[in-house]
Amino acid sequence: LIHFYKRVGKMAIMKRVVKPKNKRSKRALEAREPKAIENQKTTVLVRGTNCSQLVQDCLKDLHTLKKPEAVNYSQKNDIRPFEDATKLEFYSKKLDASLFAFGNHNKKRPNNLILGRMFDNHLLDMIELGVDSFTALKEFKNSKVTAGSKPCLLFAGEPFADTTNLEMQRLKSLLIDFFRGPEVTNLRLAGIEHALQFTAVEKKVFLRSYKISMKKSGGRIPRIELEEIGPSLDLSLRRTHLASDDLFKSACKQVKNVRSVKKVKNISEDAFGTKLGRVHIQPQEIEKIQTRKTKALKETKEEKLEVIQQKKEKAESARKRAVAAVFADDDEVSADE
Repeated sequence: LIHFYKRVGKMAIMKRVVKPKNKRSKRALEAREPKAIENQKTTVLVRGTNCSQLVQDCLKDLHTLKKPEAVNYSQKNDIRPFEDATKLEFYSKKLDASLFAFGNHNKKRPNNLILGRMFDNHLLDMIELGVDSFTALKEFKNSKVTAGSKPCLLFAGEPFADTTNLEMQRLKSLLIDFFRGPEVTNLRLAGIEHALQFTAVEKKVFLRSYKISMKKSGGRIPRIELEEIGPSLDLSLRRTHLASDDLFKSACKQVKNVRSVKKVKNISEDAFGTKLGRVHIQPQEIEKIQTRKTKALKETKEEKLEVIQQKKEKAESARKRAVAAVFADDDEVSADE
C-alpha cells in the first residue's frame, strides 16, 4: 500500500509538467514565461457573494478604465482574500493576470474594495479600501477619453511623500501598477488626454479623473484645461497584507542593462539616418572563381584546331633542337679525337 501511494504521488508530480500538444499551445506557454521586459499587466475584477450596488458600479468603471487589459467577473464568488486567496491565485494563473480588484460588502466593512497584485501567480500584497463616496462615469455628461490611452498619474499629499509610511508607499506603488497603462518609448503632446489625480489626507485617498483639453493660447505652448469626466472615488485605508522586504525586492528585481541599447560593432548611421555597415572578409582568389559558362565565351572549332597546331609546332621545334644538340655533341667529340 505504501508503494502504491508513492507511485501515485510520482504520477501526480509528473502530471504537473505541461507539454504543448501543438504550435498554438506552445506559443501560449511561451507568452506566459518570465521575460526580461514583461508584458502589459492584465487585471481581473471579481465580486464577492455580498456586494452592494455602489461597489458593483465602481468595479464596472474600473473595468472601463482598464480596458482592454481587464477581465470582469460579474458572478458571485465565495472568496475571502485575507483568509484564503487560493481562488484569486487560480484566476491569476488562468488569465495570466498579475493585478486584481475584489469588491464585497458586509455590516462590519461596508462598501469594501480590495486592490492587490501577484508575483509568480502567488499573492504579493493587497490593500483593503473603503468606498466612502463614489460618482460613476455615466453621471458626468460629457465626452470621454479614448479607451486604452495611457493616463498621466499625479500624486499629492504628505502621506505619499513620507518614506517612513510603509502602507502609503506600497499603496502608491500599487496604484501606479494598477493605472499606469501600456509602456511606451515616445509620447506626442496631443496623445496625453487623460489625467488621474490621487490626493492623500491622513488615511484617506481621493481619486479624480480629468480629461486634458488643449486650447489656443496665441503662442507656441497651448493652454491646458482640465474637465472632470469621472469616476470620482473617496477611499479610506482599512486592512493591509504587505509582502516582506525580501519578497518585494525579489519581485522588483530586473535583468541588468535590459533597457540599455547594445552597441553593435562596425555599424554606424550618417546624417540622414542611413545605416552603414563595414564587412570584413578574407582575401579572395579571383582567378580560381568558377564563373558561369556561356556559349558565347566558348572556343570555336577553328580556334581549337589552331591551338592544337601551335602546340604541335612548338613540340616539333623542341624535338629538332634536341636532335641538333645531340649531333653537335658528337661532332665535338670527333674533332677532339
